[in-house]
Parts: sequence; C-alpha cells; structure tokens
Amino acid sequence: MEALRLVALVAQARTSEVEADLAVALAVNAENAALIAHQKLVIAKMQRQIYGAKAERSARLIDQMELEFEELEAAATEDELAAEAAVAKVTPVRSFERKATRTRTTFPDHLPRERVVIDPPTACDCCGGSRLRTLGEDVTQTLEVVPRQWKVIETVREKFTCRDCEKISQAPAPFHAIPRGWAGPSLLALIAHEKFAAHQPLNRLSERFALEGVPIALSTLADTVGAIAFALSPILARLEAHVFAAARLHGDDTTVPVLAKGKTNTGRIWAYVRDDRPFGGADPPTAMFYYSKDRRAEHPIDHLKGYAGLFQADAYSGYEGLYVSDRSPGPIRQAACWAHARRPFFLFADVEEAARRKAASGKEAALSPVAIEVVRRIDALFEIEREINGLSPEDRRAVRQDRARPIVEALYAYLTEKRQALSPRHDLAKAMTYMLKRWDGFTAYLDDGRLCMSNNAAERALRGIALGRKSWLFCGSDRGGRRAAAMYSLIVTAKMNSVDPQAWLADVLARIANHPASRLDELLPWNWKAHQVAGVSIKAA
Repeated sequence: MEALRLVALVAQARTSEVEADLAVALAVNAENAALIAHQKLVIAKMQRQIYGAKAERSARLIDQMELEFEELEAAATEDELAAEAAVAKVTPVRSFERKATRTRTTFPDHLPRERVVIDPPTACDCCGGSRLRTLGEDVTQTLEVVPRQWKVIETVREKFTCRDCEKISQAPAPFHAIPRGWAGPSLLALIAHEKFAAHQPLNRLSERFALEGVPIALSTLADTVGAIAFALSPILARLEAHVFAAARLHGDDTTVPVLAKGKTNTGRIWAYVRDDRPFGGADPPTAMFYYSKDRRAEHPIDHLKGYAGLFQADAYSGYEGLYVSDRSPGPIRQAACWAHARRPFFLFADVEEAARRKAASGKEAALSPVAIEVVRRIDALFEIEREINGLSPEDRRAVRQDRARPIVEALYAYLTEKRQALSPRHDLAKAMTYMLKRWDGFTAYLDDGRLCMSNNAAERALRGIALGRKSWLFCGSDRGGRRAAAMYSLIVTAKMNSVDPQAWLADVLARIANHPASRLDELLPWNWKAHQVAGVSIKAA
C-alpha cells in the first residue's frame, strides 16, 4: 500500500508539472499573439499618420485592430495569472514573465492623493528585537475611483415679520434653469451629456439611476431634456449667429431614423460648420445642426437664407438653388469636395483590399491603372494641402498656384482623354463625368486660400450622430429630431473648442437663468474656456 501511495504521489506531481508546463506555454502563446497585435496596431496608426487620406478604410480597420488587441491583451493577462497559479504548485517548472507590451501607466499630478500607511512591524523578523528605526519606504500607487455620490441640497429661505408693521420679509427664491428646479445643474448636465454625447437612451439612464438607489421616472427625465433644450436656446441662437457670419461654410447631411406609426421614417440632420483654422483664422470653430423629416431642397435653402459667401459641400442637387447669381442677400460660391470625387476611383485602385479579397476567395479583384493614376495625382494634391495647413490665405493661394495648379490642369486633360475610351455606363466614366461637369467647383480652391480641398470638417461633425444611431436606434418624433439637432450643436461646438461639454453645460445651466442677456457671449464655449484658463469666474451683474 505504501508503494502504491508513493507511485500515486509521483504521478500526481508529474501531472502537476505537465499542467504547469502547459499553462506556461499557453501564456507564452497568448503573450506573443498580443505582442503581434500590438505591433500591427502601432504600424497601422503610423501608416495612417504618414499617408492620411491614402487609406480610405484605415480608420475602421484601426478600430477593429484596437478591439482585437484589447481581447488578446485581456486573454494574455488571464493566461499569465493562470500560469503563475500553476507554477506556484510545482517548484521545478520555470515561471513565466510577460514582456512589456504596454506602456507604464502614469497618474496625472492634479489628482488628489490619499496616503494609506500600513502598520509597521513592532519586532525584527530575524531576531525578534524591538529596537527598530526607519530606513525608508516603498510606495505603491493605485488608481481608484469614488462611486458617484448623490445628495439633496436644501435651500432654506427664512421668513421674518416686522414688529412695527407686521409685514413678512423673505429672501427671493433662487433662479433655476428648469421649472420647479428639482434637479441641480450638474445633474442636468449629466443627463444631457449622457443622451446626446454618450448616446445613451433615457430608459437605460433611468435604469442605471435606479440601481444607484435614485429612481427617476423616464417621463421625468424626458421632461428634463425638453427643459434643458429650452433653457439653452439663447446660447444656441448666439452660436447660430456666429456660424452664419463666416465667410466660408462646410455643409453636409446624414440620415436619422424617426419613429412613426407602424413604421420608421428617414429624417435628415443637416450640419453647417465654421472652421477657419486651416487658413489661420482666429475665430473659434462652431457647428450648427438642423433637423428635417425629408431631404427636399427647401431645407438647405431655408437654413442658408441669410448667408452669402463660400460654401463647401457635395454635389447634392438641392444645393443648386443656392448658387444662382441673383440670389438675395447675395451669391453663394460653390466649392466641391475632392475627397468625394476620389472615392469612386479608389474602389478600383485599392491594392490592399484586392490582396485581402484574393487571399480570402482566391479570385483576382479588378484594378484599373487609370483609377490608380487618378488617385495618385489627387493624393499629390492632398499632400500639398497638408504642408500648407494653417498658413494665411495669401500664402496658401501662392503655393497652390505654383505647385497644385499644374497637377490639376494635367489631371483635367487626363480625365478628358480617358473618358472618351470608356463606355458612359462604366463606373469610372461616371466618376470622371461627375468631376468634369463640376470642374469650376473643384478648381475654386486654387484661387481662394480660404477654401479647403475637402468637406471633411462637416463629415467629422456628423460622425457622432452616425455612431449614436447604433445606440439610440431612432428619434422618437420630428420634435425630438429638432431637439437633438439643437443639443448636438452645443455639444459638438464645445468639443471643437477642446471644452469638456459636461463641465461647460453644468456651469452654464447654473448661471443662465439670471445671466444678463447683454452678456450671453460670455457663456459661449470659447469665451467660457478663456475665463476658466484665466481663473476668472463669470458672474452675473
């Protein structure tokens, strides 16, 4: 029996060693996979930084690679801990140590520090003596978060009665951003930010509040959102005035599903962006959004009824009414988007996508030498634009006349020649026709340094809405669409000016009820930021 027990112990020890070896091997494999994914991600980001617009799908691919790296990194850590636990049971097996695939986390200096001192030993671990003296200390820093704290603020207004005339005196009630003032400005800002910046539907927000011990009915949250939009309408009007005072605007639109009886309609969110930074303008960037239940031409005409100047947009036919010469209050000059024109050519010139398709299906993807040449020439134009970004309009125009105009003129001749050899129904011929019919719009940027080559500023402004559609699924009504457009205008503008939207909304909602109308401009995001940087609080007169 003793011999059998010894054999069983030996077998158990051998099994433990094999399991430990296997755990270490799995950890090494997971670490290598995470390391490879990390290096691929770094390479992809560097390629996008270097080549920019040459990689149409690079942004989406980088998002996918970041998700893949996230999963592999988590798996590697899990396997590392499993290997450590297995090795701890078996002495002969060499432990596994991970390579440094991630940068060391450093904590910002502005965060408060809480010092927790562990009780020191009272006797020597070796001899048991009590004559100990301090030699130094080891400090381990751990980042922690305090759960959200809720509190009820009780504002007390004492009443006084006059001994002489018996009249009652009392301090006036404080102003509130919303009627009855049941929610403080920080809570109002949180609700608005979660719904329109984090794209969280109010029903999810209500459920989360309830789990934190503060049940707030969905109807109450919905009422609050309407009250917030109404309270901020004066700020919105000032943003609108600032946008349409620009000499140049970007314009674009995107679809939004709208709930209707028994179906879902397709509404539109229109974006108009003022961004003078590419030509060294000092005016702050601003975005203005509008909602409409369809895409009829009357909507952009109404939005821009008081505007005259430069307008960068795609070739939507509804904009044509804006470009008539006798328009009041003045003409709008069209500037086309080279990024839009480049995309159909890129479909026939994407070498990387063709290689992926061939690897996946074994079939050769059609690549066009003509499309590759067109993309190469357009990319050369974009490369010039990257070099002159931020220069004055005069300097930008001079560089374009010297370096970009010869490329543009040669491209016109090339497109004209190659289109004659293609069938009018061919996709490349359609792309060429699209450009040649609007050539004045595409070449307008050569003569005006304020113009950009692309309409990417408007597309960036709409990106959050495109992401939010996956979360909130649809607008509840046309009225809800208009409210969302107003709140997007405020939040996107704050982000464009590097302002935390939630902090800005909280401060504005705290003071807007009694802020003088003549000083509303002080509450605009860029002015608010300047006061914060200077350490000066904005006080009502």
